[in-house]
Amino acid sequence: MELDLQTSQQFLAKLRLKRNNDASPIRSGPAEEAWSAEDTGARSTDSPVWRRVSMATQRSQPNGKNVQKTRQIEWVIHLQEVARGLMTKLHKLHQILGPPELGSMHYPDSFWKTGIFPDMPKLCLHVARKFPEHPAKMQLDKVDKAGVDMLHEHAGRYVSTLEPWIMVLEDLMTFREQSLRVILDLSSTVVTLLPNQNPLLLRVFMDLFCSFVRVNLLADKVPRKMLLQMYNLTHTMMKSGRDYGAYHRMVQFVEAYDPPLKGLHDDLNFVSPRIGEILDAVGPTVLLGSDFQKLRSEGYLSPFHPRYPEKLTNSAHPARAQELVNIESYREWALIGYLVCPTELLRPGAVDIASVLLKESLILPLFRDEYILLHEEYQQYVLPRIAESKKLAKAGRSKGRDADAEYNLAKQVEKQICDAQDTAINNADAAHKEHRLLLKQEIGRMLLFFSDQPTLLAPNLQMVFAALVMIRAEILWFFSHVGVTVGKTKGARVMPIEMDMEDPTIGFLLDGMDRLISLIRKYTPACRAFAMGYLSAAVQRMQILLVGPGMVALDIDPELRELFSSALESLDQLPKLQNDKVVPTSLDLSAFRRDWLRLIMLVSSSRSPINIRHLDKATVSTGNDSIVSEGNLAYMWSRSVDEMEKQILQHTSLKVLYFYRPDVTAVFRHTMFGPEGRPQHCCAWLSLACSFPDNAHPNVPDEVPKFARDAVSYAESILDSVMGGLEGLINILDSEGGYGSLDNKLLLEQAALRLNQLSRAGINGLKNANGMLDFPLPGLESEPVHRGSIKMLEAAVQRLTSLCSVLNEMEPLRVLNHMFVPREYLRDRVIRNFRTRLTSIIMVDGELQRPSVVEARLQRHMSIVHLVEQHVQLDLTRGVREVLLTESFARHMQDLHPDDREVGAGGEAVCTITDWYVENLLRDAKSSGVVFSALDKCFKSTRPIGRVAAESVADLAELKAFVRIFGPYGVDKLCDSMFTQLTALVDTLDTFLRTNKEVLESLAGNLHSKGHRENMLNQLVELETLMSNTLRVGHILSMRSLLAEATAQVLRTNTPLLFSLLTDFCKHAPANIPEKPNLLRLKNVASRVGAIELEEGDAVMVHSILSTMDGSGDSTWGLLPFLFVACMTSNVWNSTTFSILTGGFTSNVHCLSRSAF
Repeated sequence: MELDLQTSQQFLAKLRLKRNNDASPIRSGPAEEAWSAEDTGARSTDSPVWRRVSMATQRSQPNGKNVQKTRQIEWVIHLQEVARGLMTKLHKLHQILGPPELGSMHYPDSFWKTGIFPDMPKLCLHVARKFPEHPAKMQLDKVDKAGVDMLHEHAGRYVSTLEPWIMVLEDLMTFREQSLRVILDLSSTVVTLLPNQNPLLLRVFMDLFCSFVRVNLLADKVPRKMLLQMYNLTHTMMKSGRDYGAYHRMVQFVEAYDPPLKGLHDDLNFVSPRIGEILDAVGPTVLLGSDFQKLRSEGYLSPFHPRYPEKLTNSAHPARAQELVNIESYREWALIGYLVCPTELLRPGAVDIASVLLKESLILPLFRDEYILLHEEYQQYVLPRIAESKKLAKAGRSKGRDADAEYNLAKQVEKQICDAQDTAINNADAAHKEHRLLLKQEIGRMLLFFSDQPTLLAPNLQMVFAALVMIRAEILWFFSHVGVTVGKTKGARVMPIEMDMEDPTIGFLLDGMDRLISLIRKYTPACRAFAMGYLSAAVQRMQILLVGPGMVALDIDPELRELFSSALESLDQLPKLQNDKVVPTSLDLSAFRRDWLRLIMLVSSSRSPINIRHLDKATVSTGNDSIVSEGNLAYMWSRSVDEMEKQILQHTSLKVLYFYRPDVTAVFRHTMFGPEGRPQHCCAWLSLACSFPDNAHPNVPDEVPKFARDAVSYAESILDSVMGGLEGLINILDSEGGYGSLDNKLLLEQAALRLNQLSRAGINGLKNANGMLDFPLPGLESEPVHRGSIKMLEAAVQRLTSLCSVLNEMEPLRVLNHMFVPREYLRDRVIRNFRTRLTSIIMVDGELQRPSVVEARLQRHMSIVHLVEQHVQLDLTRGVREVLLTESFARHMQDLHPDDREVGAGGEAVCTITDWYVENLLRDAKSSGVVFSALDKCFKSTRPIGRVAAESVADLAELKAFVRIFGPYGVDKLCDSMFTQLTALVDTLDTFLRTNKEVLESLAGNLHSKGHRENMLNQLVELETLMSNTLRVGHILSMRSLLAEATAQVLRTNTPLLFSLLTDFCKHAPANIPEKPNLLRLKNVASRVGAIELEEGDAVMVHSILSTMDGSGDSTWGLLPFLFVACMTSNVWNSTTFSILTGGFTSNVHCLSRSAF
């Protein structure tokens, strides 16, 4: 049936989805705009090549019939786009409303709160239940009088909310009418739709067929009856009882498609034989695609010849590879075709095709994440048709007709369909898991081969595309079946399908797909050159066939010959281009494909005097393809010249995974760092985010920003998980069970403890004493029985390095206007982890860790950072230095920057250590009896400070470690803390001097008079407090001198030039009185870093304190010697003893000598 101009205009007018309604959330998409543009004679500039067919045909062909024939392909493509728009809107409506309660027509409260339907459940459900009865005859006042009154009051508002969606329903009805006409026209007029003869029109026809079925099945998920009835009810209230214009037609449509498969069976009955013919033709490919063992044994997915593996050659099955590229489409065609054309299952061999597919699937995807339960639909709508056929065959056999074969076949079909459900429930997951394992192995071999032999990638490109299609099918099958609940054939028991969310093969397949795509893109110029070479040879073969005796005998008309010439002329320029040194990247072969498609449309019609079969018979020869087959292959290879990216997107797009994001994220987190997972697969999981915005349809404008936000959120969550795994690997290596276990065996403390243990164990030192620890000796891990820890470390190192290498090689990921650079995320996480590690190891359980241990652990961590740095092109060492500088820098050094203001809080790590030193060593807040040991050059305590001994954190070696970690800024911070404490103590001495000035002056005048001296000493106030403060002054100065000595040793080793500069300055600095400010500041710096003599350094610090105090230069301070004389009478001397172990007094009174400056 030809589509005349009047019918076309009516169709276009009804398909315009843009309505004159400001409240409508629906907007017209590019498909509908293109239709409108055709009505006005204009042409959309962004329309694809397919849409330009008719205009070019009208210009080049005056024959009106040929124009209509070539225009059919436009109708098909337009209808497919309209179908996608309708499914998008139906999906959005279903997402807004939500599904009804399981097994009933009752809807949850959220359904009525959406604002689309009136919040009158009783009324809405009643009119839907009474469908197709007219609402005016239902006596609704008796059902819900208040609801009817409210409808009358707010009818306009309800009409405005329901109208956009009733328009979608009307468009669906119009789409059904026009699609059926086009499907019938193609089915009845096209000579052949077999894949080996007419693959181009076959795919277009079956895509429209499947889109038509999917749209109507998806429409069943929205409350069509309620929508239509409530809209007409409110419409009649507004229009004084007048029905909505298309109400009665839409009632018939909804009733005919309730349920949808009932209407589909009736409507598609006329194309059932053609569908059965097509499915018989694609059946062998479907069976092969499900037999993965055969695929592997016969080498269908291998560049090696199955019988000559040592021979590097092109694929042994090039034709089969081209068919396997369409395997996913073939499966969908078979499942949908047998579902809506059940009588075709009675064809010989058809049940075998359906049975294989039903045993491997539980659902039939419709659109995005919407699906129907496949076996329930087959049992409810297919088996009754088979039972009817069986009944007819049985009746025919009773009448004496030979119907045994038909009866037995129907019985076999019925049995196999019933058995397929239980098989699918029990074995589908295991079967697909085996498929994934085989694909993983084949993809691994394919990657190794094509990476080593890239010249064979181009001739095997279709085989690679077939592998990518199978990978995508397995990945989509896995995620679409997660959480599916199905029921068994016997009984009403419902059970969920348990999927293995920790299956690592998903990551392997995603990574293999990503690497294959990268390989194709890398060698796209080579593939383009090979395709151009093939096309050049194909042109010559087609030209020979065109002038051959068979074509001459056909006596084709001039129009058809002109189309052949036009198509070949487009390819005839390729040899000239190929001989050039540089192959142009902007080569466009769309003109050839357009001309060839026009030609195929003409010769496919049964009304054409010369059709495809005539051309095949006239041009086929022994061992060679016909001119039509050559042209179809040339059409396929031409896409490798200028549409490589489109082909990659067509065969590998995983944009549907957007709707399974929670499951995708769960599988990623379970498998990436699992026992069998590979962290290097993270880039493949991350790259999925790029395709998520492609799901947005222009007909629903709010989808674009929503999908973009979700894609960015997904990318951020994946990156956060990846970096968390990276941090976990680093922490594993840096833990006490990692490199720490090896370091601990070499500690001096452990050696001392082991010697102590052996000495107490007696002569039999090799036997462990009861209750004693067993310290492993270095090298114990080399023994075979202890190799597990080493293997764990090796595995962690391998995962860390591979992950870093992959992140380093990954290109920046662009998700719309967001750019993600994984290497920068890696840098930030490594630096942040180092900062966290630094702050965590300083204080352990509230106790200070020894600086030497902190330094050793930081060095251990730095070795891991350097390991990471070797595999990424980043300077991580600089970032670590910045962290150390940040944690060391509390403020500018006051002596070098006296005029600078405070820069804010900083140096958290160094402040933690200095505060602990001040509180526990200098002030002895815990009364642990901390004393300075001049003999050992450390501080000791009679009792532990918490669980820490003073000598373990405050000796020369520990202070040197402190200096090496925090540098001069850390030294300056500790000196500043001591300066603050010392200033407070000196202020107390000044107060004591001024309070007891008269007594001290009298003591100074009569010092040698015993009676007067004792009398004056007895008059001194708070002498014991004075003694305590004076000892603390000496205590702090001892700490200062120890710190200065440690700093001097570190600087002399690491920065000898700078240190010698300071020491030489101090030796030759002029001694001016008073000293110049600049010289004084340099001396202060030199005293802090130990560049001058220790005693002189104490004097410089005290002088700096006195220079900041008021009245420090008056005569009162001349009484200071007599103050120290008074200290000799303190009671402290009565309780102190001299210790030969420390070289000082137990009460620390030996520090009094350092205070007596």
